Amino acid sequence: MTPITTEYKGYIITTDKESLQPETIHKWLSENAYWCKHIPFHLVKQAFDNSHTIGAIKDGRQIAYARLITDYSIFGYLADVYVEEEHRGKGISKKMMELLMNEDWVKNLRVLMLATVDAKGLYEKFGFTDPKYPERLMQITRPAIYGDTQNRCK
Repeated sequence: MTPITTEYKGYIITTDKESLQPETIHKWLSENAYWCKHIPFHLVKQAFDNSHTIGAIKDGRQIAYARLITDYSIFGYLADVYVEEEHRGKGISKKMMELLMNEDWVKNLRVLMLATVDAKGLYEKFGFTDPKYPERLMQITRPAIYGDTQNRCK
């Protein structure tokens, strides 16, 4: 797939993995993300390598990220979405979602899923809804798997 890169309000938003910074992504996720605090770097890097990624760069530093776990034909699961606190409210997550959701192969996925505690409004703008058949969904969750016994995502 050809990477997409665009300029938006002084930010570079890109799907080019060569431009993204796994160490910066790991630092934010392991220190700030309620869903995976204390996650080891090697797991973040493996997830990065095996997902379709998008991020935002400001002054040479990555300040936002999202990844789509996908088979590129039928299914995608949006995960690890963040924008650093000082860059929120500037439309960065919306622009990242717009670029991602407008990719032709993403438009052809039969199922897209995600989980969120606090951003339903953002994702609803891109067509996400509550599951039509929640009784059909199942999961295994291990909230303290990385040693974070205070993890809010239980």
